[in-house]
Formats: sequence, C-alpha cells, structure tokens
Amino acid sequence: MHYIKPAWLTHSGEKKDYEVYSCHVSPDGSRLVTAAGDGNVRIWSTEAIYNAGDPAYTKPKQLCSMSHHTGTIHTVRFSSNNRYLASGADDKLVCIYILDPNPPSHAATFGTNEPPPVENWRSFKRLIGHENDVQDLGWSYDSSILVSVGLDSKVVVWSGFTFEKLKTLSHHQSHVKGLTFDPANKYFATASDDRTVKIFRFSPVTPNSSAHDQMNNFQLETTVVTPFTLSPLTTYFRRCSWSPDGNHIAAANAVNGPLSTIAVINRGSWDCEISLVGHEGPVEVAAFSPRLFCKDPHGPHNTDPQGYSSQNLVTVVACAGQDKSLTVWNTSYSRPVLIATDASTKSISDLAWAPDGRTLFSASLDGSINAVIFEEGDLGYTAIPEENERQLTKFGGGRRGADIIEGTDGLLLENLSKAGELRDVAGRMGELMGDSTGSKANGKGSSTPANGSTIPSSGAESAATNLPPTPQPAPDPKAVVIERLNQQITYTKDGKKRVKPFLLSSAAGAAQSSLPKSHLMASSGNNQGSKLDSPQSILDLSAPYDGLPKGGLLTLLLGNRIKASVVPVDENTPAERKKVSSGRNGVAPILQTGVDGLVTPLPPKPSNGIQPTPEFIRPAVINPSLSVSQVRLAVPKVRSFILRNLNNKGNESIDLPAHSQNLKDEYIVFEARNGSDREPSRINVTKRGQPVWQDYLPKSVLLVTGNHHFWSAACEDGSVYVWTPAGRRLLNALVLEAQPVILESKGWWLLCITAVGLCYIWNIQTLASPHPPVSLAPILDIAIHSLQLHSAGVPAVTSAHLNSEGRIIVTLTNGDGYTYSPSMFVWQRLTEVWWAVGSQYWNTTDSSISNIQSSENSPSKDQTPNLSAGIIPYLERNTTNEILLRGRATFLQRLIKSLLSREGFEGLESGVSIAHLENRLAAAMLLSAKEEFRLYLFMYAKRLGAEGIRVKVEELLRGVTGNMIQDKDEAEGTAIQSKSQTNIWESEGDSLCGWPRKDLLKGVILILGKHRELQRLTVPCAKLLGVIDEDIEVDEAMVS
Repeated sequence: MHYIKPAWLTHSGEKKDYEVYSCHVSPDGSRLVTAAGDGNVRIWSTEAIYNAGDPAYTKPKQLCSMSHHTGTIHTVRFSSNNRYLASGADDKLVCIYILDPNPPSHAATFGTNEPPPVENWRSFKRLIGHENDVQDLGWSYDSSILVSVGLDSKVVVWSGFTFEKLKTLSHHQSHVKGLTFDPANKYFATASDDRTVKIFRFSPVTPNSSAHDQMNNFQLETTVVTPFTLSPLTTYFRRCSWSPDGNHIAAANAVNGPLSTIAVINRGSWDCEISLVGHEGPVEVAAFSPRLFCKDPHGPHNTDPQGYSSQNLVTVVACAGQDKSLTVWNTSYSRPVLIATDASTKSISDLAWAPDGRTLFSASLDGSINAVIFEEGDLGYTAIPEENERQLTKFGGGRRGADIIEGTDGLLLENLSKAGELRDVAGRMGELMGDSTGSKANGKGSSTPANGSTIPSSGAESAATNLPPTPQPAPDPKAVVIERLNQQITYTKDGKKRVKPFLLSSAAGAAQSSLPKSHLMASSGNNQGSKLDSPQSILDLSAPYDGLPKGGLLTLLLGNRIKASVVPVDENTPAERKKVSSGRNGVAPILQTGVDGLVTPLPPKPSNGIQPTPEFIRPAVINPSLSVSQVRLAVPKVRSFILRNLNNKGNESIDLPAHSQNLKDEYIVFEARNGSDREPSRINVTKRGQPVWQDYLPKSVLLVTGNHHFWSAACEDGSVYVWTPAGRRLLNALVLEAQPVILESKGWWLLCITAVGLCYIWNIQTLASPHPPVSLAPILDIAIHSLQLHSAGVPAVTSAHLNSEGRIIVTLTNGDGYTYSPSMFVWQRLTEVWWAVGSQYWNTTDSSISNIQSSENSPSKDQTPNLSAGIIPYLERNTTNEILLRGRATFLQRLIKSLLSREGFEGLESGVSIAHLENRLAAAMLLSAKEEFRLYLFMYAKRLGAEGIRVKVEELLRGVTGNMIQDKDEAEGTAIQSKSQTNIWESEGDSLCGWPRKDLLKGVILILGKHRELQRLTVPCAKLLGVIDEDIEVDEAMVS
C-alpha cells in the first residue's frame, strides 16, 4: 500500500488552503476532479498524482480550472458515459460541463498563479431547480438521468440528454445530504437529516422524454428509519454508496446504541442487520469499490468454462468522517482491512475510487487531497469486469425498463398506439410549418388545407388533367401579406443581401404547446385563443339581451364609466395619454374599467337602422314586500323603447350589417315602446321596413325576447306575454310573484328570472315546464353568508342562458358556472376557481380541440345534433376573466404553490388535474355535449395511462363498455334490474352521450395501448373489438 499526498494537490489561497468538499474520478481513470470553498472546479491528471514522487515527471498536473459558481461548491460528479461533468454549489445552481476537443483559446487568468489550461472544458448548461444549497449529485449508470439533492429538502430529477427538469420529489422533511444509484439501474437512494434513507424506483429515460411523460416514474419504494433514529444532525454530508453487485447500501451517519456506525442495508427486504462499528465520531461518507474481489488470483483452477470465477466474490467499502480517520472493510472479514487514524487534521468530506478498484482518493476540510494505492492482494484479487454484469443480471441489470411485453398482441397494440401519436404529431407539424398537405382526411385519399379546399390524391391526377380549367379563386389578402413578409430583403452590416426571417408563430397564432398549462391567461382582443379551446360552431346558448349594456344589470343601475379626472395617474402613463387623446375638442375624457385596467371606450358604431339604447324614463315600481326576500336582484329601469331583431335565418342578432341593403331588409325587428304612465305600451313587429303586426299592453315593458318560434315580453307588474310570429297571443298572461329581471329564449324554450331569484322555464310548444320554479339562493352562497360574523358581499349573477335542451346556465361574479339538473332537482357547479389555480388542464390549447365541429359544419354519420356545443369552454373562459378582473389570480396561485411544498400535499397538482378532467366529463355528460365528451374522455384516458392508475383505468373501460359485451345469463340478469338502479355509464344501449360505444372504446384502447403495465386490461378489449387484427386508422381527433 502506498500513501500519496502531493503538496501541489490543493485549492490554495492567499493565506490558507480552502476546504475541499468533493472529489471524483472519471470513468476512464485519467482525471480527478475536486471542488472547494474557493468556488473553483479543478481537474487534475491522475497520472501526475501517481508520479508525484518522480522528479523527472514533467507533464501538466492541473488540466483545467473552472469558476462558474458564485459560492462554495459542495459536489462534483462525472457522468457514467464520461461525457459530462456536473457540479452543485450553495448558489442553488447545478452546472454541466462538457469537454471541447478544440484546444483552449485562452491562457491563464490575469493576476492569478493559475497554470494555463490543458483541456478546454466549457460550461454547457446551468440548471435552476433548487431553492437552497445543492449538497450532492448523482448520475444513473446509463447516464440517462441526473439527480441533485439539497438543503431545500427536495430531490430534483433531470434528463441526462436534454437536462430538462423531469420531476421534483418532496418526500423528505429536512436537508437531503446524500445520494447513491443502484448499479442495476432500478433504484436510487437519498439520505436526509430527517433521519431516513428513502429508496426510489425508476425506469430509464429516453432522449425525447418530457416531464409530462415521466409523471408515473420515480416512485417512492420504501423508507429506512431504524438505524438512523438517534443519528446526530452535526454532519455536513450523509454520503452513501451502493455495492457493485447491487446487494447492499452502505449508509453513513447511522448509530448502534451510543456508537457511530455505517449501516448496511439489504436489497429487496430493505432491512439493516449489519453495522460497521469502529469510528469514534459520526461517519459522513461511505464508498464501495467499483470492482468485486476474490481471495485467490484468477486462474484455470478456479474458473468455470464460461470464464467466470468459481470463488466467492466479496466487496470492499471505505468509510471516513468527523473522527479524521479512514477505514477500509472487506465483507469477508469482521474487522477492517485498513485503519488510518489522523489521515487529516479536519473531517474527511468525500471519497472516490478509481475504476481499477485499487486506488482511493480522499478530500478533507483541511484542504488536503490524498491518494491510497493498494497493491494486488492487499484487498484481495480483483475479478474481471464481467463479474459485475453477471451479478447484476439477477436484478434486471442491462435490461431496459421494468415492464415486459407479455405477448405479440400487446406488442401490436403498442405499435398501433404509437403510430397514431406519430401521425398526429406529423399533422400538427405540417400545420405549424404551413404545409397544406400536413393533415389528411381520414388518413388517406386527399388532404385538406386550412382554407377548407380539397387537393386530389395522386390516383386522381390523371383524370383531373382532362377537365376544363376552373376559374382561380381570389387570393387571400392575409396570405399575400405573409408571402410578402417571407420575401422581405434586408442588408447586413457588410452590405450583403439577406432574406429577413419571419416568425411563423406570429402568423399562425395557433401554434401553442399541447401540454397542460396551470397558469391563467387573459384572452386576446381578437379571440384567437378562444378558438383553440371551443368548438368551431355557434355557441349553443341563448343570446344575451341586447338592451343591456356591457356589464349586465349592475352596470345598468350604477354604470361602468368613470371620469378620468378622479383617477390618480402620472402624466407619462398610458392611461393619462388616453385621457389627453380622448379629451380633445373640449369633450370630457371618459375611461372604462376593463380586464387590463383603464381603457378608452370603443367609439359608437355607425347608425345602420337600429337606434342605440335610450335613457331610462324612470325606475321600475317595486313591491315593498320584496325588501325582506331572501334573494333580491336588481330590476331593469323603464326605458322609452326596447328592440329585438332577428336575421333572415331566425337567429338573434344585435348588429345589422351595413354593407348590404338586401340583407338589412330581411331582418325582423321586434319593438316595445313605453309611453307615460297614462299611455299603454305598444308592441310593433316590422319586416323589410314594413309593419307586420301591432299590439298594446297596459303596463310598461321591461324586457323582450324572441326567435322564429315566438315573441315574448315581460312587464313591470310581473306578467309575461307570448305571441306567435304572426302576432297571435299564444297563451294567457303568465303572472309571476315579482318583476322579471332576465328574459331569454332558445328554440321553443323560454327562461324568466324574477327579482326574488326564482327561475321559470317553459316549453312554449308543449305549454309545459320541465320542473317547478327553482331559486338562485343555493348558488348565491346564501347559507354561507348567513353563518358569517360580519356581513360580506355575495356573488352577483353576470349572465343566465338557455341551451337547446332547456337547461339553465348561470355564471356569477366569483367565476363559478352552474346548471340546474331537472332529473335530480339540484344545482350543479360546472366550473370554479379551484380548477383554474390547481389544474394543469386549465387554459389548455390541445390541438385536437380545434377539430370539434358542429353538426351544421361537419355532419357526422349518425346525424346526431351537437347539443350544448362550447358551453364548458365558455364557462371556463368566464371563470378566468372574473379572476383576472378582480386580481385574485396571483394570490391564489401563490397559495397553491405554498401547499405543494408541504407534507401531505405532494400529489396535489396531479390529483386536482385528474379531478378537473373528471369534472369536465361529468359536465359534458350532464349537458349532452357530444363533441366535448369525446375529447375530454380521451384526455382523461391519456392522463390515467401516464399516471398508471390501474383501478381507474379498469373502471373507465368497464364504464365505456357498458352492457355491450355480455353473456346471455348476464344479459338476462341485467334486464331484470330496474332503470333506476343502472348507472348512466353502464346503462343499456350501444351509445354513450351520442357516440357509439365501440368507437369510444377503440379510441381509449389506442391511447392506453402503449402503457405496458396496463396491457392486461387493454389487450382483451382490443381482441374483442378486432383492433389488433384489422388495419384501422387512428382518429385524427384523438388526443395525443
């Protein structure tokens, strides 16, 4: 044994040597890297260290010195593939270095005694993910992941290919100070000051893996507590090590009664039956030699026919700590092979073995770096490297991944699932790059560009050549502008011509990430963002009342405009400039409060036959008994006239087109004119400027509505009148208990909400109501409001609509959206702020959602009407706008972020995201929203597959299947059950929410097919549907 302590092997300072906190040897054994308190990473030549005593040796000793950290560096580690070098420091950063084959371009740093660099190591990445000091690093044995631990109690996993942060593990409750990897590449272990060692299971990461793909990876396997219950908290590190045969973990800073020990943890059972006793102080670092040893030299007499040793193989571990001594143990002996007392004057901070297994380097806080070289036989005789691989095969070493295909059916299903993903990715990339042939119709035959035209396939080209030339359509103005921008020529500094690059995303506007986003975004002024998360169809809701100003009933009473003179702003602010620009010509400047602050109100639209909303005549007369009502809503004022207009298709329209007189003549105008108290109110209906019919009412009219089925008006005395399109009174006046405040119509349905919060719904065609009047009190937080000690404002109603099924859709100022279930006689909350701040799927712009088409634009095979189209995205956008308008978004997101770091809330974000998708599914089922249900179902299936939640996947498959696959006995038993005992998902019938169950099940199976751990559930369903046998095309609307 030789002990080498070169005088030049230090991190020297002006007055003293800096503390050395870490050291490591490269996989090829040619370099030793050290890190110290001077903030430098130094790389030394191991050959120079071995020849430190030879005065004739003249080769460079220090190969490179790097200073990219701003504080003390605590750990340095080479990657297993010898390509990268990683360092972690107390500046909370992890730096990645790479060796440049080019010679270094700079000499020694001016003003220092540093020798000129021999190797050109440069900074490659700076990883930001910790909130406190980084204490230790570790690379997996295939270099696919890098794990860092620190004093912020977090374990951060990085990709070893892209260095993207894949996952943050917050299982520890105190500082994490040690890390080691399983040589079989199945586990890694972390040691913390919470007196535990936690074992995490992982699967190797692929080069293109993202954080979303690894949600189900890196799971906690077990926690080892027993040997560390009374361990001291005075150690700077808890560096542990995994044996090269994969059987044991040597964990530092363990105790056995009053003695400081090294705990040896057994693999599999994760118990601790052996302790290495001998150190007088706490042990901070343990390191196994990377080679296996045997008692006798390797020879023909102790070798089997395959070339492996027939002897018992043992491992060697070195330990050091605060007692300044170094011990080396052989697992075949009960006593240490080497005890080196006073190996340094301060604590030994790190140990590193050379790849040959016979050279040990140590770093100490006294600034010294030592090397111990063992002769052959001192520790035993090293076995061949293949022995390590042989020992690891029983743990799955060398096999990629933990999930194995169980048959050819599973492999075929996995290939089909991946083929569908690749096809969708290619289609989205083609759209992003402006390639009109990127998206195929049904996967073959023809391609559909963005403008909706169809390009014939190659098989039809010959037939198309004989056709007469067709007139060319007029060029798109936007395409002309984009083409002009693409061909813009600029001049560089040297006078050369160059085509100016054009940002594609600025032209496309829709090329956004399909990954879930958990932050809130305000929609743009041109509503481009909203087109990505709502169907390309008319919203299936009743149009808002055009007589009310922007802001609803509250704005009608209080107004939403304020004088700019009362707003304290600086002269140079945008609001002040708006005030000056709007206050010209002596006009009083007016600003309007919007989502983005004070904005100038839009100029009035030119007159096109529809008169603007007049000033009110007087407030409505309200019964004094309403003042004691549990709910009281604002009543509209009596105005001189109220208008409602329909276009030539019978749909509600607020603005008449000014460019076409023919279209203007086709509009039907319903007008109510209120006179003085002594005059009756007049009802006039005109078409093409000519009167159609006229009627009179004894009381002042407050609200009107109508469509091509009927007209309706609500009066001040609480009565509601209904006329046919020809002017015949369809039924007697409907008398209500209070004045109407909201009157809406959709198809044959009529909605009326009174001042006391009662909602009435009537079907004018059948002259019936689906349910009795329902109160708004439950959704206005009346119960919570009455239990509070101090009075607080309750939310107000911002809008109330009807869909084509007669369902009430109500939105409130707190961002919540509700609908009333006539079958359960209760209000149901569809959206709320909780999903907005906690779900990863809020404001998602999944590419497949833009494929949702209404039944009018994209008729399906079964011609099922697309009911409730776009209601759920509309409610979620309303929630986002309400949160941003009231400035609550930042506070709520900070609250959620603080919860994520607390004990017991590690899975909060994942749980809320899954619950949000389940809430979307239930809402789509309730509203019979066909397209949204299919989309949310596929998104939900994809998330369950990524999370690996087997129980929910099994339940989902059973629910989608329903009674579609049954034996005769089961079918007879099901027929006996009453319908009241049948779940909606598992009800009889071949369709679910308007979709054939086979189509939905096929899409779910293709999404889940790539997850091998779920193939025992998906393969049987795939066989029954014939997915594996037939050549199917993956639906392009499926989420990928």
